[in-house]
Amino acid sequence: MSRTPRDQQDDDRMEFLLTLRRRGIADKAVLRAMDEVPRERFVEPGFAGSAYADQALPIACGQTISQPYVVAYMTEQLGVQPHHRVLEVGTGSGYQAAVLSRLAREVVSIERYRTLAEQARERLKSLGYDNVDVVVGDGFAGVPGRAPYDRIILTAAAERLPQTLLDQLAVGGVMILPLGSHDGSQHIIKLTKSETGTRRENLIPVRFVPMLPGQAQEL
Repeated sequence: MSRTPRDQQDDDRMEFLLTLRRRGIADKAVLRAMDEVPRERFVEPGFAGSAYADQALPIACGQTISQPYVVAYMTEQLGVQPHHRVLEVGTGSGYQAAVLSRLAREVVSIERYRTLAEQARERLKSLGYDNVDVVVGDGFAGVPGRAPYDRIILTAAAERLPQTLLDQLAVGGVMILPLGSHDGSQHIIKLTKSETGTRRENLIPVRFVPMLPGQAQEL
């Protein structure tokens, strides 16, 4: 019997989950969320065959969808609980927001490119992820009207800690972000906010597209 594209996709999904486990992702809720979200719906049609490969892929507006391991790793480090409100900075295709929606009570996601925001909003709606609110705006400004947030995640690299976003993080909250030079080394940073200050942990080296200020005018 000949194999169908659907058979291949099922095999790819199984290998995708095994790869996440082999690389150390152990949180069952995160693995379940990664399994539930159909990644092929969040990539460009020409890359659908590579949707479950452990690599970043291009999307519209010169942006990327992060490799599955990095999405799972950042999500696991974030430690999302079912009662949490999460702010995501950098909606992109909506994939990270979709994964977060399976774990959190509410996800607010801000995107500087209107084209990406509108596409992600429609994609998330069509898949029934109705606890995600996609906002067009400046990621550095966040969405202060919905603060405080229990968790904040950035999906583009900042060159310095964005204090405006840290101010929107609840006491006891966690922020995960790629931090470092746009032309040099970057690391995932974990910030935990307390009454007395903020604790910083340096995690894994990464390479992300740069986080840019303002709302894009042309796209």
